[in-house]
Amino acid sequence: MSFRKRVSLRDAMRGIVEEPLLQIVPKRFDYIGDVAVISIPSELAAYKEAIASKLFSMRGNTRAVLNKVSKLEGEHRVADFELLLGETTETIHRENGYTYKLDVKKVFFNPRLYSERRRVASKITSGERIIIPFAGVGPFVLPAAGKGAKVYAIEINPDACACLRENVRINRLEGQVTVIQGNFEHIFHRFNSSKTSEGPVNTAYSGLPVCLNPEKTEDESFQVPENEFDRAIVPTPYGMDHFLEKISKLVKKDGYIHFYTFKAESQIPKLIENYKKMGLEVELYRRAGNVAPGISRWVFDLIKK
Repeated sequence: MSFRKRVSLRDAMRGIVEEPLLQIVPKRFDYIGDVAVISIPSELAAYKEAIASKLFSMRGNTRAVLNKVSKLEGEHRVADFELLLGETTETIHRENGYTYKLDVKKVFFNPRLYSERRRVASKITSGERIIIPFAGVGPFVLPAAGKGAKVYAIEINPDACACLRENVRINRLEGQVTVIQGNFEHIFHRFNSSKTSEGPVNTAYSGLPVCLNPEKTEDESFQVPENEFDRAIVPTPYGMDHFLEKISKLVKKDGYIHFYTFKAESQIPKLIENYKKMGLEVELYRRAGNVAPGISRWVFDLIKK
């Protein structure tokens, strides 16, 4: 989670960073497991090592400090990082009772959404069938499976996919999760092609790239739910709102969609109207963190009508 102690990093750097630059020392940074992640402005380049040393000393079990030097880029949603202190970016992160093994430089993980992930998990009941595109290393997947749901997790990044499969194993949820490596838009067409005028067909999809144990080489098939999905959890990447219409086609009537989008507050009323036109009832919406001046991450709990 975001690190907040009695003394802020800015206060801790007082006397080290010259006064005119002190105001641009970042207010926020994150811990992912025992790795501290910060974005240091270029104006503070001369102080990078000093900032890293201070972060290293502010929490006893810190093993590495990373400087995030780019935004998330590419279809794998990873940023560029500079290793300022430490020897490895692999870590074990614990959240809401689950354990996540990951390499911070190779996969995307946002520790600030821990309370939101707990909120969504609290709504899930045993036996639900849930689809989660953009699954990452599993922060929405594992809590859903832990509630007794059958989860189909889709992730395009092969490193994240491998981490997710390993995290499923570590948390002993193998029987609850199917991990699929691939682009959701391509996989969506496979799901959708199983439908007939009478409804979906319960088909085994041996052609989809299911993440396997390293020692396995054969294809592994899985079953699409006969009556569609009870719920979808969609931590949508920036600028990909068009996925909502696609995912809603896979959710049954009166099923739930937890949809995340990046918008200015002034855009929300129009968005709600658009969702209603799509046959989606807005049960709840709330801000789930600010990402840029005037832009926030919003979550919508939607019911398909």
